[in-house]
Amino acid sequence: MKTVTTEKRNTRDYIDLLMKEKDRQDDKNWYSVEHNVLDLRFNGPTLTLEGYCYINDIPILKCFDVKKRLVLFDSKQKKYWKFILEDITVDNFLSLEEAIDPQYRWAGYKGTIDLSNVENNMPLKEGNYVALLEIVIFQKNDKLVKRVPLGDIRRYLKDGFYTSKMEHYSANSQLLYNVMARYDLNTKSLQIESHKVKSINPSELYGDIKNKTEKPNAFYRLMRTKGFMFFYYLFHLFPVNKRKVLFASDSRDEVGGNLKFVYDEMKKQNLDYEYRFMFKENSFVKKSILEIIRLAYDAATSKATLLEENYPMFSQLRIRKNTDLIQLWHGAGAFKKFGYSRMGQPGGPKITSKDHRNYTKAIVSSKNITPQYAEGFDIDEEKIIPLGIPRTDIFFDEEYKESKRKELYEAYPFLKGKKVILFAPTFRGKGRKEAHYPFENLDFEKLYKNLKDEYVFLFKLHFIVLNKVTIPYKYADFFYDFTSYREVNDLLLITDLLITDYSSICFEFSLLDKPILFYAYDVENYISKRGFYFEYQSFIPGSLVKNTDQMVAKIIKNDFQKEKIKPFRDYFFDYQDGKASERVVNHLIKGME
Repeated sequence: MKTVTTEKRNTRDYIDLLMKEKDRQDDKNWYSVEHNVLDLRFNGPTLTLEGYCYINDIPILKCFDVKKRLVLFDSKQKKYWKFILEDITVDNFLSLEEAIDPQYRWAGYKGTIDLSNVENNMPLKEGNYVALLEIVIFQKNDKLVKRVPLGDIRRYLKDGFYTSKMEHYSANSQLLYNVMARYDLNTKSLQIESHKVKSINPSELYGDIKNKTEKPNAFYRLMRTKGFMFFYYLFHLFPVNKRKVLFASDSRDEVGGNLKFVYDEMKKQNLDYEYRFMFKENSFVKKSILEIIRLAYDAATSKATLLEENYPMFSQLRIRKNTDLIQLWHGAGAFKKFGYSRMGQPGGPKITSKDHRNYTKAIVSSKNITPQYAEGFDIDEEKIIPLGIPRTDIFFDEEYKESKRKELYEAYPFLKGKKVILFAPTFRGKGRKEAHYPFENLDFEKLYKNLKDEYVFLFKLHFIVLNKVTIPYKYADFFYDFTSYREVNDLLLITDLLITDYSSICFEFSLLDKPILFYAYDVENYISKRGFYFEYQSFIPGSLVKNTDQMVAKIIKNDFQKEKIKPFRDYFFDYQDGKASERVVNHLIKGME
């Protein structure tokens, strides 16, 4: 961002000054500029524009001869933002009534500007901005710079204006902006206004932002940590019950996922065991003092404690001799790096963290990913056991699949007669306090117009995502929000096409041998900051797309690279027989007897 300092002037004067800023330096302001905006569209806070611009009598025969930018200038703040536009040839504009002289071959431009992510993931700052088109011509060791207003763009603004919201989520702030676009008669260009309408620090109000749970007080934090440890070690005075198993989760309020499949298998085998449960919707939902003491007792006296995700209360414990803390990790395969594989990276664990390190056993889907999970949990490879993922058993149970499909079609009759697209991306942000998904990267209108006759489009967002998808009423017969439907694997049974990005859901879906698209609009940035265990582009079992146009084109052409699914599935699943739950029970539970 650059700052322009001048004497007090009106808005038009500032625009004139900015437009002539470079001209005055080299006295080349006699050159005239020919330009036209041929397309201008908004999708949420994302602006897309296309057109051409050249300076008369100065040829642009090579792409290196020219550079174009969109400049947003705020005269009140005396600041402006510059956005690089892609230079394209005028061959793209063959339909123009008057042909552009071939000497201006690289006069074309196009670009997409996300106003909700202008700098450091922040929306466009409050202000009243005028849009200018900047063209830079390079001539030997010199350059010529001209800035011009966009001209009359009212034909691209329905009812003469456009408005949208811009959101920002971080651990310490939730921001909401309104953005308004209109044509400004004074400057003869696009005018963009940004207004901040909400700014709060949710961490000051809530323990868990999404569920707005109360912040724990000092006494409760002490009981949840030191108190829990004290009672756990105190209850070592009681003998271990070799036929007692504890199921615990701080991400659901009832038994589900891998835990449920193992529990159901134990009941199916009529095992004479004592079962104990501790389930809370999230770690910020308070346990009563009695529940904390009871959890400590059950953990200390159970032969095995089964988890499905990180459970910080257990991380601080030295696991009692002759007992097991078993991690039935909720994800299959090994995709983006997690746990201690991210140590030293933003959002990664501290070197002093105790999370994961005390597991006595952990299951994975394949021996091929044992090293990755050993690294992620920071435990010995001998503790990683490739028995399969219990919850994937349903994909081999024809009776269950048929029953669940029937149940879903009865509950949601609009799914009948259409192919189902399930959109299940991972969240953006560093964790629960800033988890969100930027829906402005999806063009709802384009998806609707091209796919509505054959498909329905279901959203299934990660359960910690803070923002909700807003479905325009005119598209309500195509888009549906299924985020609140807990068991995503059940939805996969009626899904014809999965669209994801970096989520491990692609592993489970590969067992159904159905097509997958990977919509990764930010793949370069995600790879550089997060990292993967395998090279992303060669790893994914499907086509990579980075915008809605590419997504629609792949779907219409059925171009999904399905041939990549089988080798992917065979590498990440040692067993494809629907007996993972049985193996876990036989090897890890009954094997302890």
